[in-house]
Amino acid sequence: MPQPTGDREEIIVFLVQKFILEYSRISLRYGISKTVLVKPPESESAYSPDVLILNLPNLVNEPLWKKESTVSLAESIPLVVEVVSSNWRDDYLKKAADYEAVGIPEYWIVDYAALGGRRFIGNPKQPTVSVYTLIEGEYQVSQFQGSDACGGKQRIISPLFPELDLTAEQIFQAGGYPV
Repeated sequence: MPQPTGDREEIIVFLVQKFILEYSRISLRYGISKTVLVKPPESESAYSPDVLILNLPNLVNEPLWKKESTVSLAESIPLVVEVVSSNWRDDYLKKAADYEAVGIPEYWIVDYAALGGRRFIGNPKQPTVSVYTLIEGEYQVSQFQGSDACGGKQRIISPLFPELDLTAEQIFQAGGYPV
């Protein structure tokens, strides 16, 4: 398992703060946990996402919750974030497929160091936030980078948090990466 870096952890902390402020502001009964696992259907293994937003009222419906603090129902997992490290293929290929199979409505991949393959973040490679939204059972991706073609700051569009005031540039700067 790759060793986490301080820059990566700063981005995770920044995102957790932003999400908590937003779901508190709009009075959603959500929570964030670092120790809860996400178990895809028909899989023996589970994931520990970098940021996992939980729909707290739905946890009573989770079959493994009381004994394993593991979630597997889409209704319990409105949003998951992975911050890319050296094992970027897992985030873009395996986790995206598994989170899609679970039915998680929104999945963010924060590739702050442009580690991912060109087919995922473009050529030339540059830091990218990819927001995967589940539409009719399949993920559709929207990508956000430091600024748009005109040099302006593009706000990240989140279906879960439509009023979230956050740009990719803010996320990258939280990890000390100039954009």
